[in-house]
Amino acid sequence: MDFRISADDRVGGPPKRTSKPQARAAKGQRVEPSLGQSVGVFVDDERSGGPIGGGAGGGKPPKPPRKEKKEPRRGKAEAARPKKRRSRSGGFLMGLLWWGFVACLWGGLAVIGVIVYYGAQLPSSNTWAIPERPPNIRILAADGSLISNRGQTGGEAVTFRELPHYVPAAFIASEDRRFMSHFGVDPIGLASVALEMLEARGVTRGASTLTQQVAKNLFLTPDQTLGRKVQEAILAIWLEQNFSKEEILELYMNRVYFGAGATGIEAAAQTYFGVSARNLSLGQAAMLVGILPAPSAYNPKANPQRAIERQRLVLNLMAQEGYITREEADAAQISSDQSSVRTVVAGSESYVADWVESLMTAYIGEISDDVVVQTTIDWKMQKDAEFAVREAVANEGPKRGFTQGALVAMDVDGTIRAMVGGVDYQASQYNRAVTAKRQPGSAFKPFVYLAALEKGYTPDTLAEDAQFEYNGWSPRNASGKYAGTVTLRQGLAYSLNTIAGRLAIDVTPAAVIDVATRMGISSAMTPVPSIGLGTQEVNLLELTSAYAPFANGGNGVIPNVITKITSKDGTALYEASNAGPGRVIDPHVLAQMNDMLETAVEVGTGRGANLGGWQFGGKTGTSQESRDAVFVGYTSAMVTGVWLGNDDNKGTKLSGGNVPVAIWSEFMTKAHAGKSPVQIPGGSYAGQVIPQQLIDLNTGQPIIDPATGQPQVQYVDGGTGQPVQTMVDPATGQIIAIDPATGQPMQGIAPIQSANPPIQSGQMVDAATGLPVEQFVDANQFNGGGQAIDPVTGFPLQDQNNGFGQAPIDPETGMPMMLVVDPTTGQQVWVPSAPLAPSQPVQNQQVFVDNNAQFAPPAPVQQPEQVYEQPRAQRTLMDLIFGE
Repeated sequence: MDFRISADDRVGGPPKRTSKPQARAAKGQRVEPSLGQSVGVFVDDERSGGPIGGGAGGGKPPKPPRKEKKEPRRGKAEAARPKKRRSRSGGFLMGLLWWGFVACLWGGLAVIGVIVYYGAQLPSSNTWAIPERPPNIRILAADGSLISNRGQTGGEAVTFRELPHYVPAAFIASEDRRFMSHFGVDPIGLASVALEMLEARGVTRGASTLTQQVAKNLFLTPDQTLGRKVQEAILAIWLEQNFSKEEILELYMNRVYFGAGATGIEAAAQTYFGVSARNLSLGQAAMLVGILPAPSAYNPKANPQRAIERQRLVLNLMAQEGYITREEADAAQISSDQSSVRTVVAGSESYVADWVESLMTAYIGEISDDVVVQTTIDWKMQKDAEFAVREAVANEGPKRGFTQGALVAMDVDGTIRAMVGGVDYQASQYNRAVTAKRQPGSAFKPFVYLAALEKGYTPDTLAEDAQFEYNGWSPRNASGKYAGTVTLRQGLAYSLNTIAGRLAIDVTPAAVIDVATRMGISSAMTPVPSIGLGTQEVNLLELTSAYAPFANGGNGVIPNVITKITSKDGTALYEASNAGPGRVIDPHVLAQMNDMLETAVEVGTGRGANLGGWQFGGKTGTSQESRDAVFVGYTSAMVTGVWLGNDDNKGTKLSGGNVPVAIWSEFMTKAHAGKSPVQIPGGSYAGQVIPQQLIDLNTGQPIIDPATGQPQVQYVDGGTGQPVQTMVDPATGQIIAIDPATGQPMQGIAPIQSANPPIQSGQMVDAATGLPVEQFVDANQFNGGGQAIDPVTGFPLQDQNNGFGQAPIDPETGMPMMLVVDPTTGQQVWVPSAPLAPSQPVQNQQVFVDNNAQFAPPAPVQQPEQVYEQPRAQRTLMDLIFGE
């Protein structure tokens, strides 16, 4: 038999438990645990063998064996002895640390995930490269001085080491004081900004480093999004690993925006202070850096007071960081009491710079690198022109009702020396000299008269100044008065609309357009009779250049403002040539036109013009309702055109003969200062060798010599127009004509001195006044013909016996006698001339009528009722008719 003995059966063991078996609790009755009893204790059946005496009628169950110091299982024995309770505060701290660690772990994983997500949207890092900076166009005047910078940035790039030490220091002190120590992202700066925003309960300032700003400007959009900020930080770290601190700061300084269209420190220095960034003062550098947080609000032009405040802040930061001393900061500050900042004002040269920029693509194609453009602009003339226009508009504009003006000045070969496109470039960048097209009025009439002279008329041809109607069109004189029969010279000088209208109809409007185009007008024109009155719109530049052939001997010109374009390293990309249209006016016709245009400024509508000592010609123009007032005048050295009016086409109280003439006189007097007077071309080229360009008849373009790259030139006899053989005289370097039969220099043909040799008029000049003296001279001084020459027209004079020779001398005065027309008989007779006052030009002129050249306008021409050919009489009478 198998006996099992438990510890309770031992001698001296604890007494057996005699409690009755625990009955089941009634349904819904709670069983409470009691001391010394166990509830729900699970017994290992394998060792106990189950309950003894169990059953309904069994006795007390045996006492379970005592376990030796065995710890009760946690969570299962309710009566187990509790451990010692921990400190409440210690448990909270540990829990906080634990959950903080967990939060950081998950936060770090989230940050890594965000970085990986947005970083994956960037292209591969091996493809990252610094984008090329937009090219800059550096525009220089003829003397090398800077006119302006053009391009997307408005200034060229400068290197870190070209700048004064305080310029980069100002950027660091103001924008990123730990720039030299962080790795692209500044954790300390981020934490500082975060605390500031918590305290202020809002956004206070940005936390981007200079490197991050470079990354944003170079690679990213300005969107304020989480993705963009993450990519910015990634790119900033990449920049720090691949570029030095100096290079990163250089990138920043050359590409950050400073307002007013200026990108980069050089553009900002030029825009606001008119100096290179290399020459910035400490105060100027601090003011420029102070602009950066809000360029439109802090720049000194828009808000000088805020700019002064920002300058003071930057200087104080520089002193705190040790870049400058406190004394230097105080000395560089602008007083807070000062209400303005002295900044450079964009002048009229900016109109030139805009024009040059617009020409670049046509000259060298698309620009990919910085270029330097050398222009023909004379800086002094440019400023003189700007002053003349601005002063006239300021002084005369309010009472005459005009607000704008423009001026173009060029040498007689088309070289632009000055251009004013408006009164105030900062207020309006619209170029009224190049872009605007306005009616030239009577300033267009010389092309009508030129067409008439080429048809066979002369300055002395008679025409009827009277109203007429042609296909419903009836031109009228501006004064409402009509003079009857006049010469063409008078018609042009006094701007008689009826005469110009009759001529335009007679020679045809198409012929007028042909002449104007040949002279240099490039705008499209419609062939209508009113073209003779200057109703077709043109710009001031082309109108001025179309007068150049009158001044240079009859050669067409192409206006030119650029002489050379080079790359930044000096490689030539373009150089101007001397090619041009060649001769566009016959020398004899040119002499007649210059005679007429000189009369227009002597006694006609342009007589207010004044240019002491210089012979000049020109023509005024006034459009309908005086919307436009124009004057174009020229000497043998320069051509200048002036326009005044309003942008809204509103009428004025101007005429071409008042304020425009005054501006022209003021500017041209300064432009000719120090130069020796030279007569304008006129007369005959007989006996001279004249150069002419060879033109391809198929294309109309000059034929280029493949050996030299220059237009081919042939030389002709100025008298016959026939080509001649030439050679260079080894002794003098002059080109002389060669007789093909003998190989020797041809007799009677003078060697050529220049492409446009001046024609001597044969006039004597008063040494005191520089004005012509009414003295006939031997025509051998003029054209070798032994003829007496009219100093006004340049044509031979005819005595009463119809023989050519010297004018007879008055025995009483010793002066040459005058040839006039007897009003009774109509015959030419010699009369004594008035005595000549000391240093004063004779007031008599010789004017002759070609009785065989009668002009046939649409209405019949009546015989003159009065004689206009008496010396000066016709001009005095015209003054009486049309007023001063």
